[in-house]
Amino acid sequence: MRVTSTEVQNNFGKYLALASASEEIIITKNSKDIARLVPCSSADRVGEECCIYEDEDGPRMTYEEFTKLTEESDKRYELIDGELFLLASPSYAHQRVIAEISGYFHIWFKDKKCRPLTSPFDVTLIKGDNNKNVVQPDILVICDTEKIDEKGKYWGIPTLVVEVLSPSSRKHDMLRKLNLYALTGVKEFWLADTSKKAVYLYNFENKVIEDFITFTNNQTVRSNVFEGLEIPLEDIFKI
Repeated sequence: MRVTSTEVQNNFGKYLALASASEEIIITKNSKDIARLVPCSSADRVGEECCIYEDEDGPRMTYEEFTKLTEESDKRYELIDGELFLLASPSYAHQRVIAEISGYFHIWFKDKKCRPLTSPFDVTLIKGDNNKNVVQPDILVICDTEKIDEKGKYWGIPTLVVEVLSPSSRKHDMLRKLNLYALTGVKEFWLADTSKKAVYLYNFENKVIEDFITFTNNQTVRSNVFEGLEIPLEDIFKI
């Protein structure tokens, strides 16, 4: 990404954050490249690499800034409570689990009102007083398809969300996203753990966890929201 020196001066926090997420920032002046903003090496970093803003008193990214960034970049980001997160490339195991679950979902939801979708697909969720968050769930099921606008943007609330855990996103999915989904009206949340070959199922009601079930070994995951939707774990985690 190339930006002018004036733009960097006026929005230094924003571009510092982008550099921390490994976005190359080349600073220009009078149409000439004059400097490059680069991140420290991994040995110099503290905390999760996916997280850009760790200091709650530091700079926060607005929804408008996020929208502009994603329009100008080919990288994938999420925005949660003003914090920007760079999404890493998924592993083979991660993609295999998504493929197995989405395959079941495609068959089960065929000819039904609700529709399963897979990432990348932006979902904008609003917390509290117009706190806009944008995430890309691995898999989601939407039943309010009328809330997709003429540009194909979705402005509703998924009924069911599935996230597949990976080492780099574990804290992000199990804490930040779980909290976000609970507070914004998602009914059911599945966390598929590839390392433990387990699925953790959460049901939310009135912004709190109403039910929590762990499925392991040879058990079958059964949805509480969609009666009859079930998947054997051996099929989810097969190589």
